Amino acid sequence: MIRSEGGNSTGEIVIPVSLNKTATAILAASLETVDRVGPCTAKVTLEKLEDIRGAKRRKVVSRAISILKGWEEDISPGTEEIKTAVTKGSKVTVSKYGPDNLPAGPGLNDSSEIIIVEGRADVINLIKCGITNTVAVEGTHVPKSIVDLTKKRGKKVVAFLDGDRGGDLILRELMQVAKVHYIARAPEGKEVEDLTRKEVTMALQAQIPAEQALALVKERRAAPTKKKRPTKQVTRTRKEARPADDFGTPEILEDRRVASRRRPVTRRIPVTVDEVYASRIEDIKESFKALLFGKDKKVIIECGVAELAKTLEQQDEVPTIVFDGVITQRLVDIASTKKTQLMIGAAVADIENKPSSMQIVTFDDLGH
Repeated sequence: MIRSEGGNSTGEIVIPVSLNKTATAILAASLETVDRVGPCTAKVTLEKLEDIRGAKRRKVVSRAISILKGWEEDISPGTEEIKTAVTKGSKVTVSKYGPDNLPAGPGLNDSSEIIIVEGRADVINLIKCGITNTVAVEGTHVPKSIVDLTKKRGKKVVAFLDGDRGGDLILRELMQVAKVHYIARAPEGKEVEDLTRKEVTMALQAQIPAEQALALVKERRAAPTKKKRPTKQVTRTRKEARPADDFGTPEILEDRRVASRRRPVTRRIPVTVDEVYASRIEDIKESFKALLFGKDKKVIIECGVAELAKTLEQQDEVPTIVFDGVITQRLVDIASTKKTQLMIGAAVADIENKPSSMQIVTFDDLGH
């Protein structure tokens, strides 16, 4: 490109070359020896010698640094950022429902299906499994908030209960005061809070109509009384067994007897309970009531099972307690401070610390 001004012409000469450094330097020096261009005097001056490849490399490096910086800040978080993100994402949020502030899943209000469980730990486990339309009764006494919730129009109500005696008790009370359509149960001997995601899914898929579930519970409660007689005959000693006994040869009977001795004992040692207390079991059975007896073997207080702990704490001394509920570690701890010598309940939970002076008996132990 040539520019003319004041009778002089100037311009720029750009020469791309693919020579090595030495040859390029010689060419540049040669250009500066040019003193004429056609008929005109000329002067050639070297202004810049540039390596195009180097310029491209600098541009690539600059852009790479910019990309890497953005990657570190936005695309690839550090270890702490990852930990924070994972912790925040996996945190279980338990809501509160109703005037009773019952533990509930965050999706309870928006769902057309309600899943009722026994406790807060059950709600947390189901939330971890992706089930958020849950609410807990928090005890064997069904709160009014649950009763009102189950009676809302258009709501399908499923009770998901533990596979133990406590689950049977809650099932019976739910059927008395609430509107429940289906029942799902954890495997026998297991609790909902301990189930895996697969076990939760299978249990919910196996739900049955509530009336049918209640009938099965009543049938199971009546079943043990029909199975006691054959047990004595099977465990006879070698001398008592006849060679042609219908239950097997003497050797088989002896093996069974020995095996039964070695098998861990799951039933409690038989206890002798005063008839005054045993006779009151039928009065409170399936009523969710509790009777507190004084030293004279007379009832000093009658209350609901839900209020038992609070009522017990208000007493100075309660020698005997008979109630239609589950004997828990908390009740045992409170009763031990009230000099309680005998507790009779519908069922018993895992008791880790029991005073040696206290007897714990269930209705089944007494044949009720």
